[in-house]
Amino acid sequence: MKKIIFITKLLILIFFTIIIVCLALYVYAFITPKFNINIADSIIYYDKYGNNIFEKNNNNYVKLDEISDNVKNAIISIEDKNFYHHNGFDIPRIVKAIFVNLSSREIKQGASTISQQYVKNLYLSFDKTWKRKIEEALITIELETHYSKDEILEGYLNTIDFGAGNYGIKKASNYYFNKEPKDLTLEEATILVGIPKSPNYYNPITNYNNAKKRQKDVLNSMYKNKYIKKKDIDDIYNKKLSFYGKYEKSELSSIYYYRDAVLNEMSNIKEIPNSLINIEGLKIYTNLDLDVQKLLDKNITKEMKDTKMQVASLVIESKTGKIISLIGGKDYSISQYNRATQSKRQVGSTIKPFLYYAALENGFTPSSTFLSERTTFNLSDETYSPKNANNVYANRNISMLSAIAYSDNIYALKTHLFLGTEMLSKTAERVGIKTKIPNIASSALGTTEINIIDYSNGFITLSNEGKHEEPHIIEKITDSNGNILYEYKYKNEYILNNKYVYILNNLLTSTYDYNLVNYTSPTLISISNILDSKYAVKSGSTKTDYWTIGYNNDYLVMVWNGNDNNDDVKPSESKISKKIWANTIININGNNKGWYEIPNGITIDEIDTISGDSKYNGYICYYERGTEPSYNNDFNFFNSFN
Repeated sequence: MKKIIFITKLLILIFFTIIIVCLALYVYAFITPKFNINIADSIIYYDKYGNNIFEKNNNNYVKLDEISDNVKNAIISIEDKNFYHHNGFDIPRIVKAIFVNLSSREIKQGASTISQQYVKNLYLSFDKTWKRKIEEALITIELETHYSKDEILEGYLNTIDFGAGNYGIKKASNYYFNKEPKDLTLEEATILVGIPKSPNYYNPITNYNNAKKRQKDVLNSMYKNKYIKKKDIDDIYNKKLSFYGKYEKSELSSIYYYRDAVLNEMSNIKEIPNSLINIEGLKIYTNLDLDVQKLLDKNITKEMKDTKMQVASLVIESKTGKIISLIGGKDYSISQYNRATQSKRQVGSTIKPFLYYAALENGFTPSSTFLSERTTFNLSDETYSPKNANNVYANRNISMLSAIAYSDNIYALKTHLFLGTEMLSKTAERVGIKTKIPNIASSALGTTEINIIDYSNGFITLSNEGKHEEPHIIEKITDSNGNILYEYKYKNEYILNNKYVYILNNLLTSTYDYNLVNYTSPTLISISNILDSKYAVKSGSTKTDYWTIGYNNDYLVMVWNGNDNNDDVKPSESKISKKIWANTIININGNNKGWYEIPNGITIDEIDTISGDSKYNGYICYYERGTEPSYNNDFNFFNSFN
């Protein structure tokens, strides 16, 4: 009996403690200043010239009475049926969700109210830490204390993500149905309000069947909550829908990949508050060059119209590391998956410039030779038999110049093993690539998967003559009053020897040079007629990936093609990334198409392209003074490794 009395008293104590805590929280919320929920979601993006790109704020804001009752009834029914009857938290629903999830041992039900979801929309990131959840709960209480239910619903409908870059009901209704929110029919409204649960999965234009299944859920919830009659469900569900699926004429679809990349980069900047509520919005000064974005978008659209492959591409200023253009897929309206920020792909032979830089730094020259023939390498615990493209081999010694022009895998692997397999990994780390390159033989042929932005660290270093800058999208962030919250700090420091970088960059111009046509052709000979000046460029391929990466002292352009599901790519499509790269880099406004100045201590020699021997009227190559073959003809000491 005493035990029962004790438990009863304890429960009463807990109950009143909870009541007191809740009252204290609501009193605290009541006395805190009222934050402006319309300004709190304001993010203004500027391009590199200070022009407003687009605003995620009140330009597309609509009042609640300008939104169809069909939308309001449907969203309340499917998301929060007790919205007008709770104080921010639906306690019975929370208890039910806990019981269902515990019983099934998986997350089957959620219990977030519209108020809670709206608070999440006022945050820049949605991490799931307990600290964040507590913050969201406190702000939800403040929201419910200071604003009416209609004001909260209005704000929610104006900030929710309806997919394909459409935030807010106005943009969504314009995009999907070419209508204003007040004109949406019930069948249109029930499609739209189903999207936010998973904006890509329930996009009715790209995933119609998924969207229709979700619409049926919305209609059933409306019936259960007495917004419609049971007989109406099938009538509404079976009505034919016509989708518009177009952005405003002034908008560029691919710009949303850039916008998403801005938010991704911003999530890693410590100086930026997690919540916009207390700073009344942000001004983000990006490095976007809209003309270059349009150029890259145009070239991708043109070259990829007849392929199912996807794309990721960057244009970066060589000297600054500024990412002035970024595209993460063929069509943002179809797929919001940003391959430029989210995916990692095998880099193939584009890894070889870092291998050859290490070789140059360790005594190799453009004339250094290895035997190119079909080879099986006996490693410590296995054998490895790499192949050249189309099984083409010189079957004699070839120079580094030829190895780069033809992307000879045997030469690359011999270099890799000669230097030690850890050398490539160390060089990649040195140039800023954060992905660890394994110390294994196949790494020399690009079997490592690397994200394109991470990978650009290395090529920025090469294109910037050995100086490293972080690839970055954001130049500066201020609050709405102009107070600087973050600004990129330039390093401008040498991490590679500029003499060897200069030699390497000149070697990389051989990949499209007709003068190198011999027992085979340079790997980028197909775009030789497109190029109008000197560029360092390397292509790479695996069974699943095509890459083209090249630069001069003005711009670096990187293009990847492949399939999201890792299906093999077709050999017939190998030229796509090359054409996108070439037609982009030659047409960038501001590309002076100059070349690098010769560093002190560099000289030239004319050589035979295959043997690397000094040759009158031969191919011009650059050397560190004293290493050119005409100065010392005994430069085949690596042949002992053949």
